[in-house]
Amino acid sequence: MQLQQTLKKCYSFEGKGLHTGRVAKMTIKPAPADTGIRFRRTDIGEDAYVPALAENVSSTARSTTISCGEASVTTIEHVLSALTGMGVDNAIIDIDNVEVPILDGSAKPYIDAIWHDGFETQDAPRRYIELKEAVEIHNEKGSVVRIEPAEEFSYDIKIDFNSRVLGIQHAV
Repeated sequence: MQLQQTLKKCYSFEGKGLHTGRVAKMTIKPAPADTGIRFRRTDIGEDAYVPALAENVSSTARSTTISCGEASVTTIEHVLSALTGMGVDNAIIDIDNVEVPILDGSAKPYIDAIWHDGFETQDAPRRYIELKEAVEIHNEKGSVVRIEPAEEFSYDIKIDFNSRVLGIQHAV
């Protein structure tokens, strides 16, 4: 049984938002077991939490925005991919603005800051989603996502932004 984990300490970042251009200060903090990843908009109030859950996605136009009540946080992809990739189950992310700082445009600054300190194992089992059958989602622009049950993790991803600059990107 794998256990949940959180950060060993707090990590602060500051920078401009890619879409708003507004400077934000953001601190990623350890959190108790079963908290999940939650953003707190400190500029709105101490209770302005936005859990990083699929059901809270309110927009995917050029970035991902999550919302809960009056609170929203946008351009969350890089910090969430860093935390998820490092196996962080629980963290509170305090942010004083609507948009996460873009930093260098990747998850690397978060990983570089956090990875060398390691993580705090928590006394709660990690929770998993078990997929029983294939799921396929299509949108009006022709995008397709298909997820299938498997004994081992694997992926085959292809993305085409119809751009000469970005080209077609493929990863296996």
